Amino acid sequence: MTPHPAPAGSPVLTVGFDLDMTLIDSRPGIRACYLALAERTGTYIDADLAVTRLGPPLADELVNWFPAERVPAVADLYREMYPSYAVAATPAMAGARESLEAVRAAGGRTMVVTAKYEPNAKLHLAHLGLEPDVVVGGLWAEQKAEALREHGAGVYVGDHVGDVRGARTAGALSVAVATGPCDAGELRAAGADVVLDDLSAFPGWLAGYRGAPGAAPRA
Repeated sequence: MTPHPAPAGSPVLTVGFDLDMTLIDSRPGIRACYLALAERTGTYIDADLAVTRLGPPLADELVNWFPAERVPAVADLYREMYPSYAVAATPAMAGARESLEAVRAAGGRTMVVTAKYEPNAKLHLAHLGLEPDVVVGGLWAEQKAEALREHGAGVYVGDHVGDVRGARTAGALSVAVATGPCDAGELRAAGADVVLDDLSAFPGWLAGYRGAPGAAPRA
């Protein structure tokens, strides 16, 4: 995945995307990895429940199943096992590829900002042939604003209220997709500027946003 630098001298539309349940449906792969982790550790994990609340950092989920003092070591084990169980089992979300292409066709740049361990996030993207210009992992909720600001993202697309908070903290337009654990009402209540059913609607929304009078990239 080769980063594409922003052209110098003029503002460029940069759109950030969350990963899990925004660009990829990671539930099948994460479920498989949790089941394998439970078998490896001898600890019960309700994998079906765990995949209904994706978004927050891994440790936030593991603490429901393991004593707090074991969580760092178990998290390392999970991340080590993850490529073998989760990557091939995970499809792209409807509209993911088209959304990245729509930004690029508009002369913009794309980035992925996710709480997921960055090397595993990059494995997902490479497996699916999705090629954002920038990938930043290990950031959750308001922390995502660090990367969004650094790269001048004017729009951030995500499925969780934490993504909405990250966008707002960065001063970016929050575009939410109701494809994750948070429904449209929760996303609006959290302050999302735009709520879409899924990413299939994003290219059309982007065309309207770019064509609106006075529209300009947020930097």
